[in-house]
Amino acid sequence: MLRSMPNKKPLIEQTFAALADPTRRAVIRALSEGDATVSRLAAPFDMALPSFTQHLGVLEDAGLIVSRREGRSRVCSLNPSALRNAEEWMASQRRQWESRLDRLEAHIAKTRTEKSDD
Repeated sequence: MLRSMPNKKPLIEQTFAALADPTRRAVIRALSEGDATVSRLAAPFDMALPSFTQHLGVLEDAGLIVSRREGRSRVCSLNPSALRNAEEWMASQRRQWESRLDRLEAHIAKTRTEKSDD
């Protein structure tokens, strides 16, 4: 019998949902400069640590960051491949829309030419 994962969004949806929040985008920006401990990442934010770690959990669930234990600290790192997946999805959407707009532009030009010939 096949079982589906309850309420599990596709990874691309999780990625964009995670990036929709300004706190999580700030964490991604901070990690783009290098690995950081949870306490260092949390320092600029005016929120309780449990609330902040929920943000980290969303980023981890989406595959955007990974964390590991180093002694008594938890260190987070960026997962660039997850960001590349989002970038590739956006690029494919852009190519699709550019192609559609090119066809529309050609159709309009053809229609104008036909009207001027009448």
